Amino acid sequence: MAARDRYSRKLECAMCGNSGYAEVSEDDMPTRKNPDFTVDALPHGFITERASKYPDKHMIRCRCGHVFKFQQKSVYAQGGEPRR
Repeated sequence: MAARDRYSRKLECAMCGNSGYAEVSEDDMPTRKNPDFTVDALPHGFITERASKYPDKHMIRCRCGHVFKFQQKSVYAQGGEPRR
C-alpha cells in the first residue's frame, strides 16, 4: 500500500467568516497519475460540494451556501505543509 501525506488546512468562508481546519491526505507517490486527494475530516459548518482527486478542483460548501475551491480559499496550518 502506498504511503500518504497527511496535513491540515484552514478553511475560511469569504462570505460569512466561518472557519476551521480540514484534515486531508494525498498519495506520496509522485509518479502516480493523480494525487488521490482525499478530505478525511471537515470542520463544523463545511461539507464537500463536489469531490475531486485534485485539491484545486475539490469544491467545498459553507453552511451559509457559499461554494469555493478547497485549495483556492485555504491556507496551511502552521507546521501542516505537505512534505515534498
